[in-house]
Amino acid sequence: MIRLKNIFLAPLLAMSSITFAQGTFANSNIPQSYDSHPSSIVKDFTAPEKLMSPKELLDININAMSDDPVLRNANWGFVIYDPKTKKVVSSYNETTPLIAASTTKLLTTETAMSLLGSNFRWHTLLEHSGEIDADGVLQGNLYIVGSGDPTLGTNKAGASSYSAIAADFLDALSSKGIKKVNGDIIIQTAIFKSNKLNQLPENIVWLENGSYYLPAGSTSEISPQNEKLIAKSSNPFPESKNFYYISPYIGQMVYADKFEGAALTTKVADPPAYLANTFRTLLVKRGTPVTGKVVTRLTETNPEPRVKITAYSSPALSEVVYYINQRSDNALAEATLRTVGFQKKGDQTASSGKIVVNEHLKSINFDLDGLNYMDGSGLSRSNVVTPISQVKFLTGLMDRNYFRNYFDSLPIAGQTGTLKSQFVGEGNGQIFAKTGTLNKVKTLAGYLKTNSGKTYVFSLLINNYAGSVDQVKNRMEQILKPALQL
Repeated sequence: MIRLKNIFLAPLLAMSSITFAQGTFANSNIPQSYDSHPSSIVKDFTAPEKLMSPKELLDININAMSDDPVLRNANWGFVIYDPKTKKVVSSYNETTPLIAASTTKLLTTETAMSLLGSNFRWHTLLEHSGEIDADGVLQGNLYIVGSGDPTLGTNKAGASSYSAIAADFLDALSSKGIKKVNGDIIIQTAIFKSNKLNQLPENIVWLENGSYYLPAGSTSEISPQNEKLIAKSSNPFPESKNFYYISPYIGQMVYADKFEGAALTTKVADPPAYLANTFRTLLVKRGTPVTGKVVTRLTETNPEPRVKITAYSSPALSEVVYYINQRSDNALAEATLRTVGFQKKGDQTASSGKIVVNEHLKSINFDLDGLNYMDGSGLSRSNVVTPISQVKFLTGLMDRNYFRNYFDSLPIAGQTGTLKSQFVGEGNGQIFAKTGTLNKVKTLAGYLKTNSGKTYVFSLLINNYAGSVDQVKNRMEQILKPALQL
C-alpha cells in the first residue's frame, strides 16, 4: 500500500488554515448572498479531495483509520481487488492471518456447492415390508429411511415441519389402502442413488437394496479375497451385486458377494426419531392403529424386501446455502461440513469434512499460507485467513457455473440478511458480502459494485478492536465507502 499520509499532510493543513480564515471572514463581512455564489477558487480550497483520484482518497482514508481510536491497537487487514486485472487496488496488512469469524462459511458453502452441486437434496423415504391384505392391514413393518437431512422438520430454508411431513406420509399410506399396521415403524439411515457423486465415498460399504444403497459399515472386515473390481461404466451398479465400496487394499471401487463383518455401525447422522414418533402419533390419532413400536435399526446384513410408498425431499442445496449465508446459521453450516465429509470420505464427522474442504481448496489453488480451517461455521477463534487469499478465492468463483446461486446467497448491504442494518445510506444495494462477528472480532468479505458500475472484490477483517460493535461497524463503513467511487 502506498502511504500518502506525509505527502498530503502539509497541503491539507495549509488548505485547512486558508479555509478557516476565509470562513471567519465570510461570516462577519461578506453579504449572505455572496456565500452562495459559485466560486471555483473557494470550491478548490474548501474541498481539496476533489482534486484527488478515488484510489488516492481510498489510500488516505485507510491511513487515517490506522490512527483511529477504535482501530489504533487492533489487528486488521483490508484489500480491494480488481477481478478483471487480477491486481490489488488498495490494501492494508493484506497478508496478515486474521480471525475470520463467520466469513469462514464462504469456504464451507462453496465447497458444498462445488462438490455436491446446487441441486443436491437429502431424501427421507417411507417404505413398507410385507403384504397388504384384503382388509387393508399391512402385515409388515413401516420404514422411515433417512439420509442425514439437517433441515428435516426445522422449517429452515423452506423445509417442512415434522407434522407436515407426517401428514404427507399419512396421505400416501391411505392412498395405498393401508388401514392398519401390524408391525413396527423402523427408523433407518441410508444414502440414496440420487445423493451419490460419480465416485462412491471412501471407507464405506454400500449394501444394495432396491432404489438406494445402505451404508453397512467398515470395509476393514471384508476379506480381500471376496473383492471384485467393478468395470467403470455409466451405471456400474447392476442389481445383481451386493456390496459396493472403495477397497482399502487397492484404493478402487469394488464389490463383494458377501459381507462377513459382525459389528455394523452407521456413519450417517442420527436417524429422524422425532419424525417417526410424530408419524406414529398421527396414525393412531387418525384411526390407523399400529401394533408395534418405533424401533431404531441402523443397519442390516439381510434386509427384508421393501416397497417405496413415498419420499420427502429437502430444499435444494442452493436454498440451504442461501439460508446459511443470509442468517449466518451455524448449525446448518456445521451439518453441511459433515455432509461433504460423508459424500467424499464416507464418514460424517467434522474431521472428515475439514479434510475435504482443505483438499478442495488446495485443488482450486487457494492460497493456503495463513489459512487455518477449524470448523464449518467460524465459531472457533482458531479459524484464520488472510484478506488477500479471501479476495483471490472469491475472484476465482466468478467463472464457476454455480456462481450465480453462490452470489445470490450473500447478504445485500442495507437490504437483506446480516447486512440489512449496515450501509443503509451510501452503499445501499452495492455491497454483497458475508459478515462475521465474535467477541472483539468483526469481519466482512464479498463483492462491491461501484457507482460507475464496476465490480471489485474485498476483504475486511478486524480483530481486537476497541469500543463497541456499532463503533467498529461504523469504521468499516468509513473504510469501504470511498471504494464506491472507484
